[in-house]
Formats: sequence, structure tokens, C-alpha cells
Amino acid sequence: MTTENNDESCEVCCSVEDLIKTLPSDETLEDNAAVLKSLADPTRLKIIYLLKNGELCVCQILEAIDKSQSTISHHLNMMKKEGVLSARKQGKWIYYKLANENIIDSLEEIFEN
Repeated sequence: MTTENNDESCEVCCSVEDLIKTLPSDETLEDNAAVLKSLADPTRLKIIYLLKNGELCVCQILEAIDKSQSTISHHLNMMKKEGVLSARKQGKWIYYKLANENIIDSLEEIFEN
């Protein structure tokens, strides 16, 4: 790829190579994209907001969201896989919580703009 230097070109404040050096690694970007994809669903966002005040049992999440058990389990597993949620098992029940409680602040900041 070549760039023409003429009167219509932009004023360059730094080289493209310098800009490229500031980019996160491809692996980091792929990981970040996967986390964002895991949040890009209204049901998953509802789950995140339900968990903002602390840990909940799957049965509580099911009661709060009008979806099938298999649908809720799919959403929970997806977010757990991406590190958005953490889970612990107690007896026959699984309890979920936000892996990073700051996610609510980040989401609210995004949605404000």
C-alpha cells in the first residue's frame, strides 16, 4: 500500500508504524471481542444487571427471567466461558456472580453516551 504525498493528503502527526505499536495484540483484541459478543444479547444483559447486587442461584435467575432453563443455562455458560461470570456449586445448585463487579459501571458508561 502506498500513500501519495500531495496537497490533499492529511497532516501526519506521527507515522503509521508508531500508531500500530500502540495497538493491543491480536490475541488481546480477539479476547476482548469475545467478551463483548458474550454481552451482546438482551437476556445476557438482564442476567448481568440481576447479578449487580451479588451472587444468585440459577433458580433465582430462572424465576426473574421468563426463558427456559436450557436457554438461561446456555447464556450463563457462554458468559462464564468468556470470564464475565464466575460460578460455584453448592449441593445441587450453582451460584453465579460477576467475575468483575466493575462491568456494570462500564456498561452504564457506554449506554450513557
